[in-house]
Amino acid sequence: MKQALWAILILTQLAACTAGGPSAVGPDPDSSPYAPGLDPHGDAVDGLTVGHRLMAAGQFELALEAFTRAAAEQGLNGEVLMALGSANLGLGRLHQSEPMLRRAVKAEPEWAEAWNNLGIVLIEKGETAEATEVFRRAYALDNGQSDSIRDNLRLALAKLDNSVYGPEVEQEYKIVRRGHGDYLIRNTGS
Repeated sequence: MKQALWAILILTQLAACTAGGPSAVGPDPDSSPYAPGLDPHGDAVDGLTVGHRLMAAGQFELALEAFTRAAAEQGLNGEVLMALGSANLGLGRLHQSEPMLRRAVKAEPEWAEAWNNLGIVLIEKGETAEATEVFRRAYALDNGQSDSIRDNLRLALAKLDNSVYGPEVEQEYKIVRRGHGDYLIRNTGS
C-alpha cells in the first residue's frame, strides 16, 4: 500500500513538470490566455484581403505592410497599386500615393474607384482642375451609380467655381495658432 501511494505521488509530481502542467493531458484551447499558435499546415490568407481588412479598421500602416507583401507575391498589378496608393492616402502621404494611383489607372483604365482615389489625392494637393476631370472620368465609368464619386465630383466642381477670384475679391489670410493644435484663419486685409 505504501508503494502505491509513493507511485501516485511521483506520477503526480512528474505530471506537474510537463510544459502545460497537469492540464497538458487535455488542455482546453478556449480557456488559454495566450494567442493561438501558428498552424504550419494551414492556408495563408491573401495579403490584399488582410490589407483591406486593416484599412477598414483604420490601421493604414499595417495595411501598407500587408499590401507590400501582396506586391511581392503577385507583382505590381493594378489592384496592388491601387491598394498601396489608398493606404498611403490614408496615412496622408499624398506625394507617395499619387504615383501609385496614376500607375493603377494606367494599368486598369476602366476602374472607377482608382480614378476616384486619384481625384481625392489631387483635390487634397490643391490641383482642383485636374481633380475635376479625374472625377468626371470616374463618374462616367461608374455610370453615376456611386454616391461617393458623385459627391466628390460635386465638391470638385464647387471648389473649381469658387477658386476663380477677381482682383477685387482676393484677400490676404493668416493662420494663427490659438493653442495646442488649434488654429484660426484671420483676414489680414482692411
